[in-house]
This record gives sequence, C-alpha cells and structure tokens, in this order.
Amino acid sequence: MATERYDAPAREKHWQKVWEEGAIFRASDDQTRPKSYVLEMFPYPSGRIHMGHVRNYAMGDVFARYKRACGFNVLHPMGWDAFGMPAENAAIERKTHPATWTYANIETMKGQLKSMGLSLDWSREIATCSPDYYQHQQKLFLDLYAKGLAYRKSSKVNWDPVDHTVLANEQVIDGRGWRSGALVEQRELTQWFFKITEYAEELLAALKTLDKWPEKVRLMQANWIGRSE
Repeated sequence: MATERYDAPAREKHWQKVWEEGAIFRASDDQTRPKSYVLEMFPYPSGRIHMGHVRNYAMGDVFARYKRACGFNVLHPMGWDAFGMPAENAAIERKTHPATWTYANIETMKGQLKSMGLSLDWSREIATCSPDYYQHQQKLFLDLYAKGLAYRKSSKVNWDPVDHTVLANEQVIDGRGWRSGALVEQRELTQWFFKITEYAEELLAALKTLDKWPEKVRLMQANWIGRSE
C-alpha cells in the first residue's frame, strides 16, 4: 500500500485557517485556569525573517503550546522593536519616510511569521514606533523626571559617525561600531541619564533570589547594573 505523502503547504494552510477563524490562540479572561505569559524578544522589522527568527520563535511556540496542553490560559503575544535610529537610517538610505518603510516591513514579516503557524495572539500585537505604545513610555519618563530620577548633564560618549548615534560600551568592538563598522569617536554631549545607581544595591541583592536564572545571565545583569566603589 502506497504511503500518502504529507502535503505540508496544503495541510498547514488548512489548519492555520481553522486556528485563525476559531481564535484558538487568543488569550481569554478565564479566571478558572492558571495563567502563563510566554514572550520572546520582539524582532526588529528589517523586512524579512531569517533562520535566527525561526529558531527563536519556534522554541517559544513549543513552550506556549506545551503550557496550553497542560491546561494553562496562555498569553503569547507578538510585537515589533521598531523605534529608533536604525529605522531612520534605513529610511534615509532608501529615500523614504521611516513610517512608510517600517510599517511595510512589519506587514511583510507578519505574513512570514503567520506562514509558520505560530500560536500567537495577534490581537495583542504592538509596535514600539506607534504613539499608542510610546505614549506610556513618555508618561513613565515624566514620572521619573518629577521624582528626580531622570536628569541631564554633559558626558563623554561613544559616537558612531556613520549611524550618527551613541553606542553603549558593549556595542563597540575593537574600537568600531557593532552595526556600521565605523571607527568610534569620543564626543562630549549633553544627554539624559537615569539615576539607577539609587537602586543598585537593591537590584544586586534581588539577583541572588533568581535561583532559576542561568548564572551567566545573572552575571550579565550585575555587570549592566555596574555598581562601582
């Protein structure tokens, strides 16, 4: 007897349509089941999905599906890390508006992710370049400013002359910008700071309680807090 060959495109599209029409992956307000929040890092909308994305979101999807199979009410959303200098520079190179370029890329990548059949709740989709999203960041900044936890001062920075942006120390590799490869310059700029040093001890002490976190991740967090004496 001949074995029926699995027709992946047809089968996948069929079940993806069933899932979408039935809103199978939409998080509900069901209070009777335990909750599980599954969140992978949001992708930057460069215009196309690559294998790094496939690996990342396939792993998260397996976990989200496992939690659903265990009876959890799962929230598994998707968003886009779409705000900032990379999007603006890419738009300048293409002689188009950043919003036009960014939202077109989002639609393309959204279609690619949907073709993977991921168990995402697309009703919760956000883009960090949307005023609906960053208005909350602006409100938070104003709260920090009012409490004296956001302030301005002049300080030396790592300046990328190609991307025209400030780089963190870890974004400078052998004296060059991690994205552009340009030689990084030291410049004196007036800029905003957050007074995280006020909470350094509290944050470092709390890291010790995260015994389920990998040690290397806790070390990276401690280095990022960067307490000095």
